[in-house]
Amino acid sequence: MHLRKWGFAALALAYGVTVGTVASATKPVEKSGNVFHKAVCDKGPEDDAECLAHVVTDASGKEKPGKGADLSPNVVPSGYGPADLRSAYKITTDGTTTIAIVDAYGYPRAEQDLAVYRAQYGLPACTTANGCFKKVNQNGVQGSYPATNTGWSQESALDLDMASAMCPGCKLVLVEATTASYANLATAVRTAAAIAGVTVISNSYGGSETGTTTYEPSYNQPGKAVTVSTGDSGYGVGFPASSPHVIAVGGTHLVRASNARGWAETAWSSGGSGCSSVYAKPSFQTDALCTKRMEADVSAVGDPATGVAVYGPTSSTAQGWLVFGGTSVSAPIIGGIYGVTGHKPNGAATIYANASLLNDVTSGTNGSCGGTYFCTAGAGYDGPTGLGTPNGPGPF
Repeated sequence: MHLRKWGFAALALAYGVTVGTVASATKPVEKSGNVFHKAVCDKGPEDDAECLAHVVTDASGKEKPGKGADLSPNVVPSGYGPADLRSAYKITTDGTTTIAIVDAYGYPRAEQDLAVYRAQYGLPACTTANGCFKKVNQNGVQGSYPATNTGWSQESALDLDMASAMCPGCKLVLVEATTASYANLATAVRTAAAIAGVTVISNSYGGSETGTTTYEPSYNQPGKAVTVSTGDSGYGVGFPASSPHVIAVGGTHLVRASNARGWAETAWSSGGSGCSSVYAKPSFQTDALCTKRMEADVSAVGDPATGVAVYGPTSSTAQGWLVFGGTSVSAPIIGGIYGVTGHKPNGAATIYANASLLNDVTSGTNGSCGGTYFCTAGAGYDGPTGLGTPNGPGPF
């Protein structure tokens, strides 16, 4: 994982309203094909994990608006929208269950920004008033929210929008951890699991496996689909994706194609994968070279060069349309598909039992691993893309 340092501003919480903010330093500009992008979250002194969203920028690192900040209805923003993603992954039903999104820090405009995204694409309103949207802190309280962090707010916007895109009929709960420490994020996951109706818990963050065994049991939530991003730094294992109890989601490069599917995918060069040095191999994994937990299990679009449209913060004081990539895109997409099915899985076992129902991704690499499946896509299972990408909701 890349380590990005930033300082904390003073935090002040009063009357259940966040008045503190957390400031971020400038992130390095990266490039995928001809597309520039940068990570939106830094890793601070109280944080063990960082969010895994990447926003598309110009060469200088300035965020590029998705065709402007104030689009009129029916003007298509840049980046893939719900119809594109549902077409690519053959999702045709809307779902009725509840998806919990776990992120760190506060996002005061979560409900308002979500409303803009859903209205733009003709999705049904999801509000507090109609019982579809709810926001709580890591202890389950509607109020006393954490300090605001623009990068993590962008992450939350991305997660809410992707869950909406795949499962427009699902209810959404945003659970805000106080910081991105493993302790606080684990608390938020347990809180999410205890909320009535939640069948999916989406997690778009990660960090080192070192010292995580205390927190791993929080991700063991039988009957919940716990999806986790594998990382955006290429070949290399990370937590909580390496937990045997989660569904580890890698990233792909997704483009339209003149084939029967209408789409084609390769492994994203910066998506995460790897063999755990800490966690035991789950019984449903049978790959030979990794004797412990191997990630990913499944994948979906993550390359910023084939990114998705998101409405959210463009700064601490403004909102607009942006284009995002990262495995922070893929985890809530898979979470949204679990929301459509309403199934209650125990980890990723059903994906492995139904591998033939996935789109096998057979080309691309995310690093150097001696040509093995640890970092090289090929027929059948491989680290960067797992067993493949959704071809309908069957395996989920």
